[in-house]
Order: sequence, then C-alpha cells, then structure tokens
Amino acid sequence: MENTVTLHDLTFEKCISKTEVQHAINGVAVRLNDDFRDKRPVFLTVLNGAFLFSADLIKKFDCECEMSFIKVASYEGMQQSDEISTVMGAEPSLKGRDVIVVEDIVDSGNTIETIISILEQEEVASYRIATLFYKPEAYTKPYTIDYIGLEIPNDFVVGYGLDYNGLGRNFTSIYKLKESKMTNLVLFGPPGAGKGTQAEVLKEKYNLVHISTGDVFRYNIKNATALGTQAKAYIDKGQLVPDSVTIDMLEAEVEKNVDAQGFIFDGFPRTEAQANALAKLLASKGTEVSGMVALEVEDEVLVQRLLERGKTSGRADDADEDVIRNRIKVYYAETAILKGFYEKQNKYHGVNGVGSVSEITERLSNVIDTIKA
Repeated sequence: MENTVTLHDLTFEKCISKTEVQHAINGVAVRLNDDFRDKRPVFLTVLNGAFLFSADLIKKFDCECEMSFIKVASYEGMQQSDEISTVMGAEPSLKGRDVIVVEDIVDSGNTIETIISILEQEEVASYRIATLFYKPEAYTKPYTIDYIGLEIPNDFVVGYGLDYNGLGRNFTSIYKLKESKMTNLVLFGPPGAGKGTQAEVLKEKYNLVHISTGDVFRYNIKNATALGTQAKAYIDKGQLVPDSVTIDMLEAEVEKNVDAQGFIFDGFPRTEAQANALAKLLASKGTEVSGMVALEVEDEVLVQRLLERGKTSGRADDADEDVIRNRIKVYYAETAILKGFYEKQNKYHGVNGVGSVSEITERLSNVIDTIKA
C-alpha cells in the first residue's frame, strides 16, 4: 500500500504499519487469554469499525467464547456527534454474562458511555473494554479502558476498520489525515477601518481567496441560485437568513477553490454558532481557522473617516453620524463574542488600524507571518 491515499476529497498519510497493528492485537490477545482463561466470555463487537479487530482477536483467544454485536451511530464524516444512538442492540440477552466490549478506537468516550449504560441495564456479571486504538488527549469519560492496543495522538485516522465516509476500512495499515498547509483568516474591522482595502492587498500577497459574505449573498440572490432563492425568501419576510443557508453558500465558494492555499473570510462568522459551523466546514476539508485578525481603530477616528468618505461615496449610512455610531456599536457587540471565542483558542490578533495603507499592511503581515510559521 502507498504511503499516501486519497479518500473522497481528503489525503491521508501512513502512520502505523500493518506489522505494528498485528503486534498491538497480539498484545491485547495475550492479556485477554490470561484474564479469561477459566471463563466463557461474550465478545461484544461494536459495528462497523471493530469487525476486523474483533475477528483477529477472537482467532487468538484460546478458550471458549461467544460473540454478539452492537451498532451505534456517532460519526458523520470527520465529525463525532455528542448524541449517540443505538442502531442495533446486543443479542441474545447478556444478563449475567462476562462481556468483553471490542472497539476499534476510543476517543471522546461517548460511544463507550452509551454501551456501558446498556450493559448495566442488561445486568451483566462484568464487563471489560478492549480497544485497538486509544486517544488519551480526546478521552473525557471516567470509565477505565482495560485493554489498549496502541495509544495514538488525536489525529483523524482510517484503516483496519476505521473509515472516512465509508472508505478506508479495508486498509491493513493505518493512515492519518495529512496536515493542511492552508492559511485561513477571519478578517474583522469596524466600519471605516479599511478592511476591504487590506483584504485586497493580503489576498494578493499571500495568494489567498477572499470570500466576502456580502458579495456571496448578492451573487446568489442576483443569479437566483437555489441558495440565493432561499435567502431572498427569508429577507423578503424580514427574517434573518438561517446559519445553515449561509454556511452552505460559503461551502459552495470553498468548493470552487479546491486548490486554494487558504481563505480570507470577510463578514463571517458573526456569532459563536456561526464560528462553530465554520470550524466544522473547514475540518471536513482537513483544515481549520488559522486566526482571527481584527483591525482596531478608535471610534472618533472611524466617525471622521466615514463622514469624509460620505462626501464622495454616495452612501447614506456614511453621511449620518448617528447611523455611523450605531454601526460601530453593533460591530463591537458582535465581535466581542467572537473575540472571546478565538482568544480561548489563542487565535485572536488585534492590529492597530491607524496609519497609511502600507503601514497597516505591514502590521497585518507581521501577524500573518507569525500565524503561518
């Protein structure tokens, strides 16, 4: 098998060999043989991912045993849901039995928590958890994982039963998502800060694609696309366009630029819910927000800039000082939430927005160069 593979729209690189996988299985099998030598356990295999691990493990189990299967739903693409649903329950009854739960991978522990709850309701005599892979950085539950084949970093992996949207389960080696070198910026600035001017300069300097939410909305509505028609229906009723429609528009723009080295998101996100939606969108492409960069300018400077601009722009909202001050107030109310959101991830960067265009560009570039490093 090659060192890199492409599944759907993502590229993965080999990180664990077939030999290492087999050594890990052997190690788990030895411990299980020692612990269950005088018992007749039930191997409860979690479908679909653990079927390969379970098959090899049971072949190496030297004593009597039985098999059962359970299927739960947790992943959609690369994203694990907090809501776990049982698709197929364990059969026959496990009441009074010694159960070995066989998992392919334990990360957050949400699936394990659901299965343990089911086992307790079934009144099993005992249960142990055996997993081929374990992500200690991601695990958030208090339950002991009794048998671990290999501890691995919190990477998205495929192979040996693990999949990405249905593909990759048949690989005998393990592949992790190849790190993206994309630079994705959330660019913010209050009205009059010169954000539009800087976006044009930065996209050329760093070869990034500039996605302005306003421009995207206008394009879709003007061209009566399916998404534009949906958005217009809400706007015509005086309602806010749902985040799902907006993120679908952005995803369509991202899809148009599959070879992009990164994006400048201008005007989105504006709420924490939108920030989470953007994070999920980028994660599905194997990348993430690199940083939020905000131009910081004192209110009085902004007011004077916009009033001056209003003399030639023809925009009514640039000519009324009360309207200008309200626009600035709305901006701070929106970005204060996002500032906190990205500060928690060490991704917020405030930049002095006063000075010449070149001076501000230099400051922005210094920040972006640090983000890219």
